[in-house]
Amino acid sequence: MARPTSLLKRLLVGRPFRSDRLQHTLLPKRIALPVFASDALSSVAYAPDEILLTLSIAGASAYLFSPWIGLAVVVVMLTVVASYRQNVHAYPSGGGDYEVATVNLGPRFGVGVASALLVDYVLTVAVSVSSGVANLGSVIPFVAAHKVLIAVTAVVVLTAMNLRGLRESGTAFAIPTYGFIIVMVGMILTGLIRVFVLGHDLRAPSADLVIQAEHSVTGFALVFLLLRTFSSGCAALTGVEAISNGVPAFKTPKSRNAATTLLLLGVTAITMLVGIIWLARLTGLQFVEDPGLQIVSGPDGYVQKTVTTQLGETIFGSGSMLLYVVAGMTALILFLAANTAFNGFPVLGSILAQDRFLPRQLHTRGDRLAFSNGIVFLAVFAIVLIIGFQAEVTKLIQLYIVGVFVSFTLSQAGMIRHWNRLLRTERDPEARRRMIRSRAINSFGMGMTGLVLVIVLVTKFLLGAWIAIAAMAVIYALMLAIRRHYDRVATELTPADDGRPVLPARNHAIVLVSKVHQPTLRAVAYAQATRPDTLTAVTVNVDEKDTRNLQAEWERRDVPVPLTVIDSPYREITRPILDFVASARRESPRDVVTVFIPEYVVGRWWENLLHNQSALRLKGRLLFEPGVMVTSVPWQLASTKGKDLARYDATLSRGPARGPRVAPRSTLPPAVPVAPESAVPTPADRPSGGPAGPASSGGPGGRSGPAASGGPADRPSGGDR
Repeated sequence: MARPTSLLKRLLVGRPFRSDRLQHTLLPKRIALPVFASDALSSVAYAPDEILLTLSIAGASAYLFSPWIGLAVVVVMLTVVASYRQNVHAYPSGGGDYEVATVNLGPRFGVGVASALLVDYVLTVAVSVSSGVANLGSVIPFVAAHKVLIAVTAVVVLTAMNLRGLRESGTAFAIPTYGFIIVMVGMILTGLIRVFVLGHDLRAPSADLVIQAEHSVTGFALVFLLLRTFSSGCAALTGVEAISNGVPAFKTPKSRNAATTLLLLGVTAITMLVGIIWLARLTGLQFVEDPGLQIVSGPDGYVQKTVTTQLGETIFGSGSMLLYVVAGMTALILFLAANTAFNGFPVLGSILAQDRFLPRQLHTRGDRLAFSNGIVFLAVFAIVLIIGFQAEVTKLIQLYIVGVFVSFTLSQAGMIRHWNRLLRTERDPEARRRMIRSRAINSFGMGMTGLVLVIVLVTKFLLGAWIAIAAMAVIYALMLAIRRHYDRVATELTPADDGRPVLPARNHAIVLVSKVHQPTLRAVAYAQATRPDTLTAVTVNVDEKDTRNLQAEWERRDVPVPLTVIDSPYREITRPILDFVASARRESPRDVVTVFIPEYVVGRWWENLLHNQSALRLKGRLLFEPGVMVTSVPWQLASTKGKDLARYDATLSRGPARGPRVAPRSTLPPAVPVAPESAVPTPADRPSGGPAGPASSGGPGGRSGPAASGGPADRPSGGDR
């Protein structure tokens, strides 16, 4: 019977996929659009809100600027879409902005882009989910009262869906994404028809409110406010870069399909953004930053609703079913917009891990061929932000878009250098014309996104953008430190080119003993079989009576190995053994000391609680001693015979067992080599109760060795007699 944890994992994640199933998870354009473009499409649900509420600082008259702000955002979006169509053709490997910057500007610029993107992906999840809760709360008061809990729950659900694999996520997100597009376009067309064809005078619920300006804004202050409004509206561009990072997930021809999807994204997002801003002006819709302060007169108990919800109420009527459809689809697409980050963050993390800038655990795929570790990391960081900022979109939006425009600008600079390099060698006139055209597009894109980046930094720095910048700096420094560590380890582990490994001059074997029992006798026999130059059994004297009994039993059994007793007046185990081991190789640095630790293995989890953990501590300490080899000699107790080894192996491999498991039962099991990069295993990495070779610990609680989980360590440890 499967364990409850395994059943829960299979219920949430599904059955594992074979590696050769990876090609079946690639996406056609109709699925790739909702998977990778849901962020950019959904941003039209909160970008108009940010434009209007920022303009409201100057009073209702400032809403006259909203169409022009929207037009400026559209120009930037068209520029970015055109620029990234060049990117996906030139760099289809999925590195996106990171690869472009690394190849053309250098690794440090690439790391800078990567740190900006990682921060932006986390904020994408936090902002999108929080905005979805806000829209849903506009029509359901319970959601507004528990927005943090619901936002966190939405992130958890998204995490589970993505852990199930890319195709399942794409299918699950395709229907609501296309539903949102249909609902938004339908609402816009209905509103325009009612105004221009049927001649209806549509007035938004907030149109008759009297609002006052927070500050008197004129001259330079007005210019600054318009720039700040423009920078807030540029939140509509977030997510455009996700397609360039996800090109490997497309079906072939990958680059062409990705470029087509990018164009569809741009056209759809621009249509909805312009339509919503236009309808907001036609209906007199007002949306303020601080309703309690800015609304001078209005109905009692007035609660400000989001822009899309107000438009739905204006066009379809208050309490109508279509109003709830608009609010529901808007909330749903905002929840699912986070899926763009769930697809982009793990892929980018995997590439960075492969380049040794992030831990290598992020490079591996899980049971369903998704980068599970990256998905979980993203979810955790997003939940922290949601809880920390109480799911307030207005607060989170100030941290937003800094990272994405850093990556936009550096990516376009890299593309300019890319085209310049190719033009130096290209001689075909037609190819040169295409490259010059692409370079012109990227040059214009760099100028535009660089200008927006400056505006964002100037207008949003004190409002919270500094937090995102600080996070990027920390991640940047951390990734460089990780790379230095991996480089240093690789240098230390690289064999010399001028010869073969030097054999040790002598091998001194030491068997640690606490009692004369089966594990001890097996360890002695195994040590003799290795034919060391010297062989000594060692015990630590922490109790005179026990030591005398041990010596008497040793002599009675006529064990053919001398027994050395080390006095320990303070009942310490580790230091006396370390001193004895060091003295064994003091005469020659080419000598090797092999320490044999007998231990027994238990089969039930509760048995681990009844034995000490001294072997693990001593074993871990001996691993730091130069010239010392540590060999564990396991003895399986009867309780291990009932252990389901096939299920245990499946747990260790994170997948189903393939064929029957043959457990070695020889008296002298073969040594298990240690991988060059392995660090000292933690107790969690050494599960008890399973079979262990000489190099294994035998479990954290099996009571072995002079400092071990269960063999001869019982007496020297001074605690498990």
